[in-house]
Amino acid sequence: MTVFHDRMGRELSWKEAWPKILNRLSNCLADFELMLLRWVGYFPSHHARRFFYRLAGAKIGKGSTIHMWCNFFRPSGVSIGEGTIIGDHAFLDGRAPLTIGSHTDIASQVLIYNSKHDINDEEFQPVEEPVKIGDYVFIGPRAIVQPGVTIGDGAIVAAGAVVTSDVPAGKIVGGVPAREIGERQIKNFRYRLGRARLFQ
Repeated sequence: MTVFHDRMGRELSWKEAWPKILNRLSNCLADFELMLLRWVGYFPSHHARRFFYRLAGAKIGKGSTIHMWCNFFRPSGVSIGEGTIIGDHAFLDGRAPLTIGSHTDIASQVLIYNSKHDINDEEFQPVEEPVKIGDYVFIGPRAIVQPGVTIGDGAIVAAGAVVTSDVPAGKIVGGVPAREIGERQIKNFRYRLGRARLFQ
């Protein structure tokens, strides 16, 4: 007797259902972890947040700061270099590798995704692609970075841009979808970002 159905309504045998049951349980545990990490986002201490994010598997380099209310998917897939600042309410997706370089500034409410749905698939299955953000990059507030994108060293993403394709090193992009609108004049980047805001 069939007692299970998948999300498409198809009947499943026990043998077919068991992997789906285990996957559902795994997802529930991951969701619980994400809830706990959201609570960590309320701690007004950069050191405490870094400790718990690292405990959850995120790799965070020396001197890097994640401001309050950052959200994660699968923090173990997130790697951040040294001296980087992540703004408040940012979203970092680690379902595929997300690599953020050193001395990079990601502003408030930036959303970085590396998983999306295949809109042409009959079952609307997810597709995961890594995202790589180089050193000395600046991503403006409320920008969105889509799966599979590489942003080169020193590139600038304007506020509110939606980045759907690679951004070459040193280029400035803006708009929806993001297009090249300029180029940085400096080529050798040596600066260090200012101190992180306390209690934020």
